[in-house]
Amino acid sequence: MNNVENLERVRRRLEDVAESAFHLYNLGKIVHHKQIDFHRDSSKSRWVFGGNRTGKTECGAMESLWLVTGMHPYQTVDAAKHGWVVSLSTQVQRDVAQAKILKYLPTEFIKDVVMKSGRRDNPKNGVIDFISVRNKFGDISTLGFKSCDQGREKFQGTSLDFVWFDEEPPEEIYEECLLRTLDTGGIVFGTMTPLKGRTWLFDRIMLGNEHSIHQMSWEDNPFLKSEEIASMERSLSCEQLESRKYGRFSEGSGIVFSEFDEDSTVEPFRIKADEWIVAIDPGYVAPTACVYVARVGEVFYVVADYAVSGKTVEEHAKAIVSKCESLGIPKCEVWGMHTALIDSASVQQNLGAKSSVATQFRNNGLHVDTKVNKHVIDGIMKVKALFRNSEGVRRLYVFKNCVNLIRELRTYSWGDNERPVKKNDHCIDALRYALATERIRTNKREPPSLLEERKRKFIKENHYGN
Repeated sequence: MNNVENLERVRRRLEDVAESAFHLYNLGKIVHHKQIDFHRDSSKSRWVFGGNRTGKTECGAMESLWLVTGMHPYQTVDAAKHGWVVSLSTQVQRDVAQAKILKYLPTEFIKDVVMKSGRRDNPKNGVIDFISVRNKFGDISTLGFKSCDQGREKFQGTSLDFVWFDEEPPEEIYEECLLRTLDTGGIVFGTMTPLKGRTWLFDRIMLGNEHSIHQMSWEDNPFLKSEEIASMERSLSCEQLESRKYGRFSEGSGIVFSEFDEDSTVEPFRIKADEWIVAIDPGYVAPTACVYVARVGEVFYVVADYAVSGKTVEEHAKAIVSKCESLGIPKCEVWGMHTALIDSASVQQNLGAKSSVATQFRNNGLHVDTKVNKHVIDGIMKVKALFRNSEGVRRLYVFKNCVNLIRELRTYSWGDNERPVKKNDHCIDALRYALATERIRTNKREPPSLLEERKRKFIKENHYGN
């Protein structure tokens, strides 16, 4: 082969690489923004819960390939990486995750393919054991394939830089894979449709503060046509839509705040509020929860939350007031202290206590107002409409640092008799008080009368309350 022929061969190969799915991923006129959000996320544990055909599997495939090639556009990769792709069975591996990897991985990057079954020169029709991948460092990375039907023992012994779970694995295999990344400080990520309902994954991942959650629905996939979505919607029940369209966990009943999604959360920013609303749902064994809501015009932002159990009212008051000060929430001119709404049950005096919870808060520098709207359904409907009304208008956003509230909003579900299940709802209760108690937002408090002034002074000096 002469030099001209050799140069032409190289040119054709470079053109093939430039036009490959690997290099064109999310670079066209149409971009899948939820996929980009996932790839930008640097969390050690991140999960995509998405419906069928939302583009979630592409996330896992491209993330894996960017790591092994060292060509990640959003993360720093400084050396060869070794990872696993974990599927439910060898057949699912071949038909789904393996197919996606082979679709996006340019042949120029493949040094070797070791097969479990099938021919090496036709890997897409066989079952791959691992692929040796050339990376940008001039070194070799490896991408192995595992299936849960192999059993836990097959997941032991190897140190890994990353693991991609394609669909929900058994918990014991998840734990074994975590051990594989322990000594390397590696990462785990999963892409799945939660068809099994609220399994261990829901309790451990969805409700765990240390995991980053991404959700994808059909509407998030810009490559799905509206007529396709409409056709799929007609073929599924409401319960099936929860998981297969939205990627939500289901327990035989719907999520209460279905309007709350990733677009309802925003990165924290410095806010200049027209009004602040602080609301508390008190507890002892159950957490005492508090939300801090800023109103800017007609839009509300939950900028911080608080959920702590086992503390005294004095400790809660100190923490809540401290947060008010750090947020720049002004004190009430009438009472000379920060104010908050609180569950009206706080006026009751508990056994063994010298005063009510409300009085204890007041005695510890936080004036609480117990006149709140406690109608559960009314409050829920107001919050739902603020998250997104029938016209698609959003007037309520949650800062992403509000991990307690976000976890509750994602899991709060309807039970029997059209009532929500009374579980994991403490921050939600506080949010209802803040947003459903209309008079707090629409009326200014009148200055106290002389009698009220004397009463307030007497309470302050003698530490008594109503």
